[in-house]
Amino acid sequence: MRYMATYDLMETLRNTNQWLGATAAAMGSYPATALVPNPFFQLMSAWGEVTERSFERMVAKPDWGILSVVGEDGRDHVVQVEKRVERPFGDLIKFNVAGRAEMKRRILLVAPMSGHYATLLRSTVASLLPDADVYITDWHNARDIPVSKGKFDIEDYTLYLVDFMRYLGPDINVVAVCQPAPLTLAATAYLAELDPEAQPQTLTLIGGPIDPDAAATDVTDFGRRVTMGQLEGLALQRVGFKYKGAGRKVYPGLMQLAGFMSMNAETHSKAFSTQILRVAKDEASDSDKHNRFYDEYLAVMDMTAEFYLSTVERVFKNGEIAKNDFIVDGHKVDIGAITDVAVKTVEGTKDDITAPGQCIAALDLLTGLPADKKASHVEDGAGHYGIFAGKSWRNNIRPLVLDFIDQNAGRHDRQAAKTRAKRDAARKAKLKVVKAAGK
Repeated sequence: MRYMATYDLMETLRNTNQWLGATAAAMGSYPATALVPNPFFQLMSAWGEVTERSFERMVAKPDWGILSVVGEDGRDHVVQVEKRVERPFGDLIKFNVAGRAEMKRRILLVAPMSGHYATLLRSTVASLLPDADVYITDWHNARDIPVSKGKFDIEDYTLYLVDFMRYLGPDINVVAVCQPAPLTLAATAYLAELDPEAQPQTLTLIGGPIDPDAAATDVTDFGRRVTMGQLEGLALQRVGFKYKGAGRKVYPGLMQLAGFMSMNAETHSKAFSTQILRVAKDEASDSDKHNRFYDEYLAVMDMTAEFYLSTVERVFKNGEIAKNDFIVDGHKVDIGAITDVAVKTVEGTKDDITAPGQCIAALDLLTGLPADKKASHVEDGAGHYGIFAGKSWRNNIRPLVLDFIDQNAGRHDRQAAKTRAKRDAARKAKLKVVKAAGK
C-alpha cells in the first residue's frame, strides 16, 4: 500500500464514482423518461445526484460559511477570516467581527487533526462568536504540503500549539476538542515549565483521549489489536502525482473516512437510502439536514504518516500522556507542573469514540493544581459529536464552558498587558528599521 500508484488508484475510484453519479443523474433526468410510467428513472436520477455530490465532497475543503454575527448593539456584523500565524502544516486564524470592540473573552479552539478539516467545528465557532473573540487552529491537508517542508509528528503538533499560545498571550482561554486534548495538555505543561508567563488562563478538554485505557471503545480496541508494522504496511500511502505533496507518505483521508463509515455502516446506509428517496420525491433541498451533515462529514484530509503513527503508538499504545511520560523536543514534559491554569473536562455518556473516563483522567495528572481550579462535566445522553457541536453543546455545555472562563477571568491580565506591550514595542522597532532601510 505504500506506493503512489495505490493513492492514485484510490483517487481514480473516487473520480469514477463521481462520474457515474453525474452520468446517472443526467440520463435519469432526460425529459423523454417522463413518458415511462415507472419510477425507475426518477430513482436512477436521484441515486446519481446523491452519489455525485457525495464523492465530489471528498476532495473539497468546506467553506466556513460564517458570514455575520449579531452584536450587543443588535446589528449584524460581518465576519472575516484572518490568518494570524502561518505555518506549513497549519495556521492560526481569527474570526474578525467587523465594527465590534475587542471582547473580554478570548478563546482558542484547538481543532482535531483526525481526518476532517477544522470546519468540522463550524457550529462551535458560530455559537461562541457572539460572546467571545474566537481563534482556531486550521490544519492543512498533507497532500498539499511539499515534501521539502519536512516532517510533522505529534511533537511538532505540540510545538505548534505552544507557539500559538505564546502569540495569543496568557489571557487566552484554550478549548481542545477530541484528538488534540492530550497534546494541548502537554503543550500547556511545556509552557508551565519553560515559559510560565505564556500559560493560558483556562484549559477546557472536550472528549479527548487523555487515558485511552480508562474506558474501552472500538477505537482503543483497534489500537491494541493492530501492530505498528501492520499499520505502516496497510494504512499508509504516498501522495500521487496530482497534488503538491507528491511522494509524501500519508494516512489518506479516504481511508480514514472508510473507517468512520464502517463503524456505523447501518446508520449511514439508511441515511443515504432515505436521502435518495427524498430526492426522487423532490422533497430534498441543497441545504437540508442530510446535505449539511454529509457535506462536512465526507470532506476529509490526509494526515502525515509520522503524525498518524506517532499518535497511535505514543498516545494509544504506550499511553505516554496518561503515564506523564511524554517527551517534546528532547524535554520530558511534567503535567504536574501546571499550577496556575484552571482546567475543565467535558465528556458525554454515549460517546463511542472517547468514552467517559478517558478525558477526566487529566485531572488526576494535574497533581500541582489546586482542587478549586479543577472542574469536570459529564453530559447525560450526549454522543461524541453532541458534546461540541450538537444540542447538548448548545443548551448545556457551552454555557458551562463560558461560565468556567468567566469564573477564572482576570488572573493573567497583568501579564497579558506586559506581553502585548513588549510585542508592540518590538513591532514598532521593526517598522523603524524597515523605514530607515527604505530611505
